[in-house]
Amino acid sequence: MATWAIGDLQGCYDVTQRLLEKINFDPAADRLWFCGDLVNRGGQSLATLRLVKSLDIHSIVVLGNHDLSLIAIAQRSEEEKRKVNPDLREILFAEDGAELIDWLRMRPLMHVDRTLGWAMVHAGLSPRWSISDALGYANEVHARLHGNNYRKLLSGMYGNKPDTFTPKLNGPERMRAIINVFTRLRFCSPRGALSFADKGAPGTQKPGFYPWFEVPGVTKRDLRIVCGHWSTLGLFQG
Repeated sequence: MATWAIGDLQGCYDVTQRLLEKINFDPAADRLWFCGDLVNRGGQSLATLRLVKSLDIHSIVVLGNHDLSLIAIAQRSEEEKRKVNPDLREILFAEDGAELIDWLRMRPLMHVDRTLGWAMVHAGLSPRWSISDALGYANEVHARLHGNNYRKLLSGMYGNKPDTFTPKLNGPERMRAIINVFTRLRFCSPRGALSFADKGAPGTQKPGFYPWFEVPGVTKRDLRIVCGHWSTLGLFQG
């Protein structure tokens, strides 16, 4: 029995199928962890989303920024939906599109498995957050995203401000700050300010910012963390 954590699929159905073959994935025994961003860019987002949904009982999925964006776009007018790229448009106008997006909306921002000793997020954690803190903040977003007023959450989630989460934040700013940490974080300052402009490999960022997992004084956590999002980081184990 194995648990496989897989990074951003980004709508790459053929590649995903080849990967599952390469690892000899056995749904009767194995589990899959998908680190978010199932869709966009790969040209096969509809097929990819259908595949992952079909593996629902064998897998765990956390939401990435591209997933949340798709869910938000799905709430817009038909005219606005037709303006998005063909990859996402295929999902939006598919016969099962609404069902797929509803399923995606019910995925969490964070998954914790204390038996395995691992947690999973799409991008990262703020340097002062413990695992328990992070799970609490994720659950705040879950409650709204999974509730009847989820459209209000989605309409207010875009933007780079505030760039730092503090417990005193409330309303849309609080939700936006939490979502940005979980789905957009790469580099941050010791006080937790996110650098949205820096997207390269470590060493390319502006002074005063660090990879989120190497910030001086970062909170010690009782679980290891698996994540995706940061393609220019490459494979990092540390």
